Amino acid sequence: MSAKPITFYALLALLSCTANGAAADAVNKTDMYTAAVDNMARSEKDRQRDAGRQPGAVLNFLGIKPGMSVLDLYSGGGYYTELLSYVVGSKGKVVAHSNDAYARMANAETSVRYADNRLPNVVSLMAENNELELQANSLDAILMVLSYHDIYYVDADGGWPRIDGEKLLAELHRGAKPGAVLGIVDHYAAAGSPRETGGTTHRIDPALVIAEVEAAGFILEEQSNVLRNPADDYSRTVFEPDLRGKTDRFVLKFRKPR
Repeated sequence: MSAKPITFYALLALLSCTANGAAADAVNKTDMYTAAVDNMARSEKDRQRDAGRQPGAVLNFLGIKPGMSVLDLYSGGGYYTELLSYVVGSKGKVVAHSNDAYARMANAETSVRYADNRLPNVVSLMAENNELELQANSLDAILMVLSYHDIYYVDADGGWPRIDGEKLLAELHRGAKPGAVLGIVDHYAAAGSPRETGGTTHRIDPALVIAEVEAAGFILEEQSNVLRNPADDYSRTVFEPDLRGKTDRFVLKFRKPR
């Protein structure tokens, strides 16, 4: 069979279809996160947090997709767990990790969120500090949202012993599949702040996070400014009532090499 040359107009049509297809894929991808955020099953309390957390933009940035297995580390009340559940869908899985301290604090919220198996693709994982064990190469993505700084928080009497950060990151690296994403969202501390800031103002210098996570074998791929707030005062604790939910936050996307 002889090959026929592609005409100029046929080439234009082909390029147009390709461009339109790419545009449609981008729209569908955005719609996936919008649909999760707009899901009518979400509570009003969660919806009120959305403006300050921009979860659709964060999940889009991290590349969470249907069918993924995702670990929500120190998932707390499950705000992100529920959104992840909607995005990964019935063929995906969300592992909602907690420990006794977080579970007690968030019990009123989680008892409603997980009642009657309303999020059937979510499984619970209880593991105390320094006792996390993951199945090797099992996770497509791991999220640490506003919890990395807690590596440097200590309250032994309150059930929060010091976390061995190197051990934790090594376990996350072991549990992540090659090519998996590690997403970290946390409150900015001033550049050069010591690690102990994580236990006092509950903030952390992103440069420390990057250095520690890369030392564990992950590679920093991108940073997002979607949660920046230049008006934030880094000297203040993140729990002050007029500041809560309005801090300057960094969003880091790491990847385990393939």
